[in-house]
Amino acid sequence: MDKYQKSHKDKLFKSRPFDPYATPLRPGGSARCPQCGAVYHDGEWHLHGANGLAPVESTVCPACRRMEDRAAAGQVRVSGRFLTVHEQEIRQLMQRVEQQERQTHVLERLIAIDSKDDALLVTTTGTHLANRIGHELQAAYDGACSYRYSDSERYLSVDWHRD
Repeated sequence: MDKYQKSHKDKLFKSRPFDPYATPLRPGGSARCPQCGAVYHDGEWHLHGANGLAPVESTVCPACRRMEDRAAAGQVRVSGRFLTVHEQEIRQLMQRVEQQERQTHVLERLIAIDSKDDALLVTTTGTHLANRIGHELQAAYDGACSYRYSDSERYLSVDWHRD
């Protein structure tokens, strides 16, 4: 087996990472999350249900389950002297990004924004939101930003720093 065949074999038989919050508890038909009102239809969660859709099940969506368990899929750590002067602006930017992201990815939400050791630690229910917050911080305030995915690519850690 040459190098080319081995690389394709590794790609063919690579198992999909298991996400306990996405895979189980999928409703069979339509459902509505009793906590946030998101609607599950045609295999996806949506912010607003289709007209005439009568949800038959009440199922807690993966984002609400992650928030209850405080099981983050993304983390953004903001640090540096810049933070002490502009903390309120940075918090508002994060909340604005969450509202924008929720329009297209209903399961992407902020779990918490905590102050720890001269830094802000933000946890999110998905990797898209953590990624987007990192990019928005970089675009708005410059600084140094790094992105680290876990081996399973189900967790993203973003570090943003500016002095």
